[in-house]
Amino acid sequence: MEAVDQVRQVGVFSTVRRSVRMTVGQKRVWQSHWPELGRTQVDLPSGPLDLADWFDREAPTVLEIGSGMGEATAQLAVATPEVNHLAAEVYPAGLGQLMLWVEKYDLDNVRLLQGDALDFLRDQVAPGALAGVRIYFPDPWPKKRHHKRRLISPPFVGLVASRLQPGGTLHLATDWADYADRMLEVCEAEPLLRNQFDGWAPRPEWRPVTKFESRAQAEGRDVRDLIYTKLKPTDS
Repeated sequence: MEAVDQVRQVGVFSTVRRSVRMTVGQKRVWQSHWPELGRTQVDLPSGPLDLADWFDREAPTVLEIGSGMGEATAQLAVATPEVNHLAAEVYPAGLGQLMLWVEKYDLDNVRLLQGDALDFLRDQVAPGALAGVRIYFPDPWPKKRHHKRRLISPPFVGLVASRLQPGGTLHLATDWADYADRMLEVCEAEPLLRNQFDGWAPRPEWRPVTKFESRAQAEGRDVRDLIYTKLKPTDS
């Protein structure tokens, strides 16, 4: 059974659609920039997407799943212009806000995907196509009866690993302790991945501190990072 189908059986989606109205500014950049920068997953042709054609250049591509309001995506795109940054999100307000950041910083290394990244990974990303996948603060589904809806699961991590190039990275961050423990358990069991650290990663200085993370810290929740590398064929 396909990894996505296994995940779908328990009603898991990479992000949850929210009813959030766009601001005037977000609507403006949606009309002016979306045709160039964005694509809707359901409208993409079947088969692997030509990422180099979409970005108009050959460069390492990092997929961010659940980019939210795009604050971290924009800062990372500014800091690493040599990298293609692909942000996947379902709700338009977040994508609109990211396009405002793109406009402000005159970025040409950001593209946006509206839709569920699970389907995108399965249907439009070729094996070994990505230099990295970032998932920062996925929905924790804090109630125990909802834990099965959490994104980070063995089938999903296996799918991500298959889409990473050898040496590519999977970077996770969460402020929920029990979810962090589960993330560690799942990733340690994936044979294609190797932890870059002994357990939790030190908080990378290059990962931007967003308003979301600041709020979590103010509420007393520690943030934990995990960084895994896909093994190369020569690795033991």
